[in-house]
Amino acid sequence: MTTLSARLAQIPPGSAVLFFIQTFATLGFAVLYSSLVLYATEHLHFSAEHAALIMGVFGAFNYGLHLFGGYLGGRFLSNRNLFVGGMLLQVLGCAALATGSEAMLYWGLALFLTGSGLNVTCLNMMLTQRFAPEDSRREGAFLWNYAGMNVGFFIGFTMAGHYQLSHSYSSLFWFATLGNAAAIVLALIFWRTLADIDTPLLKANATQFKLRFAAGCAILVGLVPVLWWLLQHPHGTESLVKWISAGVALALLVLTLRHRDAPERRRMWAYLVLTLGSLMFWSLYQMAPSGLQLFAVGNVRLELWGVTIAPQWVQNINSAVIVIGGPLLSAWFARLRARGWPIDVPQQFAASLLLMGLGFLALPLGIHYADAQGQVAFVWLFTSYVLQSIGELLISPVGYAMIGRLAPRQYQGVMMGSWMLVTGLASLFAADFSGMVAQPPESTALSSNPAYAQLFTQLGLGSVAVGIALIALVPWLSKLIKNER
Repeated sequence: MTTLSARLAQIPPGSAVLFFIQTFATLGFAVLYSSLVLYATEHLHFSAEHAALIMGVFGAFNYGLHLFGGYLGGRFLSNRNLFVGGMLLQVLGCAALATGSEAMLYWGLALFLTGSGLNVTCLNMMLTQRFAPEDSRREGAFLWNYAGMNVGFFIGFTMAGHYQLSHSYSSLFWFATLGNAAAIVLALIFWRTLADIDTPLLKANATQFKLRFAAGCAILVGLVPVLWWLLQHPHGTESLVKWISAGVALALLVLTLRHRDAPERRRMWAYLVLTLGSLMFWSLYQMAPSGLQLFAVGNVRLELWGVTIAPQWVQNINSAVIVIGGPLLSAWFARLRARGWPIDVPQQFAASLLLMGLGFLALPLGIHYADAQGQVAFVWLFTSYVLQSIGELLISPVGYAMIGRLAPRQYQGVMMGSWMLVTGLASLFAADFSGMVAQPPESTALSSNPAYAQLFTQLGLGSVAVGIALIALVPWLSKLIKNER
């Protein structure tokens, strides 16, 4: 008991409650992430290509707005204020989607995306502020928090599959509404514990604080109609987001070149290189709710031991691997490093890309062994998701944690948001890839399998190639991070 009390005393205040807040905050996103394409095609009767494009734009805004949220949080609104405001918009968005009409689809998504796009960075910033830059507990805290997020994904995916089998989409979105409301309640209960630590807003006087608060609230409300309009023009929006992403990349490059502190500049270079590697990983990973889900529905025998498997339940493979593997991986890495094994961030990134590539290469192998009707055995899809999930475990929580180490303090919010913007851009590339294999409704597994096999092979080999390139760069990147010449 004394040992347990000592360990609990070492946890920075607010870290534990953020685990549970993360779980409830994830429920709404898990529902939309796993069900939007199916809802659009089955309930609203959108074409598969249009549904994939909507899903791509959804991901782009959700992750892309994290950049803006990183700038707003701690400058215009405190991170806890922005989080609660964003969660309130998510609640309203899920309630709008529960009406089941196409018109409310766009309003619901606009409300939800404004909230989720701006408030996710707040959670990461509230957590990272509770550790000193060189605190060795940071990576473990993010792995635990990532496990909490995937508990939310597991619950959300499970309920989504349950309601989807009976096409009860209205009930599903009401469930998401209640889950997100629970996150608000938790945040309010622990309001003082979640206070910001060392942000620019804390240095503002009373008048400046009020003006910034009003401006932040106006931005929250004003973004909703903007997103509503953009969601109804997905092709133009896709191009706009890609150009914005290119502009952000250029701005970060200029920022790095002009930064005067040499050790910090070297770490910023490492950040930029690792960001390029992560773009490949997330472009394939984001195919899960679109291209891979459509492949699962049309070309895989979704049945195990006589039980029908809902498409959303497939994604629980990912959640289970993360929830079980996160704490285990944290403990294993800590033990290896204590014994002198040089495990670092570049090595983990390279390994994650290799695993992602192998995960995609498992799919054409499964297609090769498909039955006479072209249906692929579920074990091949299962294997692919397990490999992808282990890769995610290596790159995602470590990617968040490394921002506190690689980013100068004045750029942490922006660089955290930029890191998430990469996932948004990857979502558009995933939609592009998914569109390449979208088949007409009358197509069969036999007719679409060749296109899927070719695409999965190309993407898998591409990821493996980038992983090998990162392996070659590991010594150089490690020197940049450790500030060795």
